[in-house]
Amino acid sequence: MLFGLILAAQEHAPEAAEKQSNPILPAANEMIWGALSFVVLLVLIYKVGFPLLKKGMDARAEKIRATLAEADNAKDEADSVLEEYRRQLADAKGEAGRIIEEARQAADKIRQDLRKQAEAEVADVKQRAQDDISAMATRTMADLRAQVSLLAIELAEKVVEKNLDKDTNRALVERFIAQMGSDS
Repeated sequence: MLFGLILAAQEHAPEAAEKQSNPILPAANEMIWGALSFVVLLVLIYKVGFPLLKKGMDARAEKIRATLAEADNAKDEADSVLEEYRRQLADAKGEAGRIIEEARQAADKIRQDLRKQAEAEVADVKQRAQDDISAMATRTMADLRAQVSLLAIELAEKVVEKNLDKDTNRALVERFIAQMGSDS
């Protein structure tokens, strides 16, 4: 039917072209072919173009939604990782504080132990010095007694001018030493 209209329009077109002399209006057959082409193009766009365009737009929208979801997931994951790092940092700071406190306590204990050890060594050195002094005093007293006894014997020999026997000399020296010891 449409084709019949087109043919009829073409047959009457030359007559109409002769009758119409308006240069702005197109010829009737051109109007029919233009309208027909427009309708065919509109049907093709409606049947093929719009579904493809809609499919492309839907795919793009879905891709954007997926990208946004991935971004949200990445943000959530980054937040959880950041929170984990913050927790680990807090744990590390706490551990460092604990280690420092333990080191400080260990240093104090070592200092106290060294102080006690030094005091014990000082007391030991003092005791040895006192023992050495006592031993030297005893040796000195023994040496002094020996020298005093020799001097006393020599003095007694000179005073008596005779050589006393050994027992008498010894008794005399011991009495002299006893007297010297009780005087001091």
